[in-house]
Amino acid sequence: MIASLMAAALAVSAFQDPPDPPPQDPTVYRLEDIVVEGTRLEERTAEYVREVAAPARGRGPARWREGVCVGVANFDPEVAQYLIDRVSDVARDLGLSAGQPGCEPSILIIGTTDGASFTREFVEMRPRLFRVGGSGMDRGRAAFEDFTSSDRPVRWWHVSMPTDSETGQRTVRLPGEMRPMPNLDPRQDALGYAPITRVPVASRIQSSVEDRMMRSFVIIDVDKLGGVSLAQLGDYVAMVALVQVNPDAETGRYETILNLFEQPDSIAGLSGWDRAYMEGIYATRPGRISAMAQVQSITQAILSAYRGQLEEE
Repeated sequence: MIASLMAAALAVSAFQDPPDPPPQDPTVYRLEDIVVEGTRLEERTAEYVREVAAPARGRGPARWREGVCVGVANFDPEVAQYLIDRVSDVARDLGLSAGQPGCEPSILIIGTTDGASFTREFVEMRPRLFRVGGSGMDRGRAAFEDFTSSDRPVRWWHVSMPTDSETGQRTVRLPGEMRPMPNLDPRQDALGYAPITRVPVASRIQSSVEDRMMRSFVIIDVDKLGGVSLAQLGDYVAMVALVQVNPDAETGRYETILNLFEQPDSIAGLSGWDRAYMEGIYATRPGRISAMAQVQSITQAILSAYRGQLEEE
């Protein structure tokens, strides 16, 4: 049935040549040179993290653990291969591996000419792909309704899993699952149905639970792309597929690919700030308990990555 929804291929001509990159003005790319009411770079970075990061409810930012497999449907082969290669390249830059041809996609990119209708039909056919039902695995019902009904050119949905950071075992029970603890009669104790979570040392700021990305869906409405180029689109998709991004984030104050559809003529691709943000997410030690500690940890990692880029330049 899914195949019937993806029957028509989308032409390469839907994409235009990329715009000329903006002038190499340090006030454009170097965030620390932009001063707004005396706000320091660290404060601006923390503000950006709070604005953009979109983890599952009650959880910290999730990351792909080892690698990704990128699949593309409903595009001409040349376009599909470009998107696969671009997302895979960015994943490798973050220290991840990229699956070989024929792997089972963990990131699925789909083209359509009616994003809202297609998304609703896709979800109705395979609802458990999107909302598995375990605690802390997605952003909740309101965000899901926005995903299925919005009119954005590109929409995305992430499914993550709370896991033990050392063993990789999941720490939440899924609907319908019955996995009793060893030597315990589940008829006598409800704990028999709960996963076992290791707690090595008591801590108020650190947890042994890590949030891992399981699936990313990116649905592209080609009729709404306007003059966006394939190169621009590839960078945009890479970012929203590899990190959890709030689709309603207000990012106009920052030099970022997330402004692509508001400023298509001035966005060439992933900026140094975008790369620093993604590197910061993947460099941060998982398992921070408080939201404040998570923001602080990610902020410091982003600043370290960003300053490292400046030193290389």
